[in-house]
Amino acid sequence: MATKVATAKIIAAARVPGVQVYPDAPGKVVKRDLVGKRDHAPNFAMRLFEVAPGGATAHHRHAWEHEVFILEGAGQLLTDEGPKPFAAGSAVFVPGDTMHQFQNTSRSKLKFICVIPNSGDT
Repeated sequence: MATKVATAKIIAAARVPGVQVYPDAPGKVVKRDLVGKRDHAPNFAMRLFEVAPGGATAHHRHAWEHEVFILEGAGQLLTDEGPKPFAAGSAVFVPGDTMHQFQNTSRSKLKFICVIPNSGDT
C-alpha cells in the first residue's frame, strides 16, 4: 500500500465549508478546518473561527495547547485567572489542561486562527 505524501498547497479559507459549532445557536460560532489530517499534515491542525457579536466558544479544557492569532474584532479569553482582553493583532497561548473560552465582546465579528496538535480530528 502506497503511503500518501504531503504536498505544498494553497487553501482558500472562504471555500472551506463552515461548521456550526453550536447548532442550537446558528451563526454564533463557525469553524473552518483549514489544514489537518486530510492534507497529510502530521503535526498540526489549523482552524479558522468566526464568532458573532455576543457569541463565545465553549468554556472547556483539554490536554492539548492552543496557539491563536486574532485576525479581526476584539474580545476576551476567560480563564480561571479571570478575563484577559485581546484585539486584532494579538497572539494568544492557552496551555493544555487550562479552562478557557473565547468571548466576542465587540459589536463586530471576531475572527481568529487556532493551531492545535493534529489529533486526527481534522
